[in-house]
Amino acid sequence: MTTTDLNLNNTYYETLDENFKKALNLIERNFSHGELIKLLKEGNIPEKQFAALQLQTIKSEEEAQILVNNLTGQDGKIRETVSLKINEFMSNKNLLTYFENLQCYDTFLEAIIDINGNICRNIIEATSNLENNNAFCTYFCPKLADKTISLIETIKTFNLQDGKYKINKEVFKLYWCLETIFRFHNTIDFNKLKYILLSAKNIDEYTIREKTAKILSLGFEDKELQSARAELKQDKNYYVRRF
Repeated sequence: MTTTDLNLNNTYYETLDENFKKALNLIERNFSHGELIKLLKEGNIPEKQFAALQLQTIKSEEEAQILVNNLTGQDGKIRETVSLKINEFMSNKNLLTYFENLQCYDTFLEAIIDINGNICRNIIEATSNLENNNAFCTYFCPKLADKTISLIETIKTFNLQDGKYKINKEVFKLYWCLETIFRFHNTIDFNKLKYILLSAKNIDEYTIREKTAKILSLGFEDKELQSARAELKQDKNYYVRRF
């Protein structure tokens, strides 16, 4: 082991020890609701993560927005913890209304394609509480459809010269967009939905065909979509043809 390796290891353990001490100090203190909100707004990584975990409720749209603001542009530990708390709060009808604004909706659209799948899953689950909210669907679903189509068009341009990381990154985003569409298929423009499904069924990555088959299994009267479902029923991959 080189001197550089030893220095890196020492730095890692010093940082780990420092973070552990910070976490202990936070746990030992009794924070008020207002102090937790302030930590979420102004704190460092351990403080924001701790505040999100400890927060029992929110009392205003402003507090909801502070929580949502931490869904993007933050360390992954913060984003995942916040996504869990948002899902918890949005399942409460008394708190759901605090999240009903365009700024939250735009952030949700970004969060459903986070690099962390747990965050995607939490926010999709959270937004499903708004599936009967006409204002939300009218704003969110067209943007979701357009984002999905854009990803499909990008993936269509990939060839063997493209880096695997680049391909996986875009496919990962498309996967979660399709999962969200499964929840909101009834409120997406049918022509766009049809284009998405007929295009996605031809993508080589089986996870995309699997999500496509899952949506098609909902049942559509359109003949082309019925034919697409029948085609995927014969797919070479078991996870695709099971739907």
